[in-house]
Amino acid sequence: MTPPAGAEVAALDQAAARRLLELWNDQQSAYVAHRDLRFDAMADVLRLHCPDDPAILDLACGPGAISDRMLAQFPRATAVAVDYDPILLEVARRALDRYTARVEVHDVDLVADGWEEVLTGRRVDAVLTSTALHWLAPEQLLRVYTTAARLLPAGGVLLNADHLRYDESAPTLRDIAGRHDAQVQQQTFAAGALTYSAWYAEAARHPELASLAAQRERRFADRPPQAPASLEFHLAALRAAGFAEVGTVWQYLDDYVVFARR
Repeated sequence: MTPPAGAEVAALDQAAARRLLELWNDQQSAYVAHRDLRFDAMADVLRLHCPDDPAILDLACGPGAISDRMLAQFPRATAVAVDYDPILLEVARRALDRYTARVEVHDVDLVADGWEEVLTGRRVDAVLTSTALHWLAPEQLLRVYTTAARLLPAGGVLLNADHLRYDESAPTLRDIAGRHDAQVQQQTFAAGALTYSAWYAEAARHPELASLAAQRERRFADRPPQAPASLEFHLAALRAAGFAEVGTVWQYLDDYVVFARR
């Protein structure tokens, strides 16, 4: 429950950060129907395919939703979580403190050359990401996939969960998916979930996060939203990046978890 405007807000300690993470999860569930099933599919792949101490790279980690789930489910797992949004990074750092040495959170720009240097000397068994890479232009996405393929050993996997919209060749499915999205958002917001912009407004009530708002605005000022890439584009880009096997491990209407094995 969001406190009333004007109520005193504590410093951003671990408890406050975890509250913001939970509010983020609620907010995202409005935009992604059956969102938890995405993460269940990812966990199943890790459990059935990867070592029992998987080393995870959480790409564009946001406030730490994927890392939080995987570190809780896999007690021997480690994670390196990276993002470029300074507000989300600060929430992730505090929210994931409970995992101590099992997780690191780094400020990384996936568009910049050499972003992978933060992983120098580290093992990576799985690259996971959710509702994030659609911000990249097609050529940027291909570069990220190519870098991820270089980081992974033979048998390593990449899992990307995101909306991959139907195009004009599937007008009925596109209409159904769009109307379903609208219904889920209406129901979830009516139940009390914050909108995307309202979540940032809530985060800004913490002085430590409010002070990062100008930096966030500067970082993303020249990065407009991109046209959604199709499932076929993602699969083709993964093959071009050097992955040996590509496909999907989960789908609900136009929401997918895309899979690639090195």
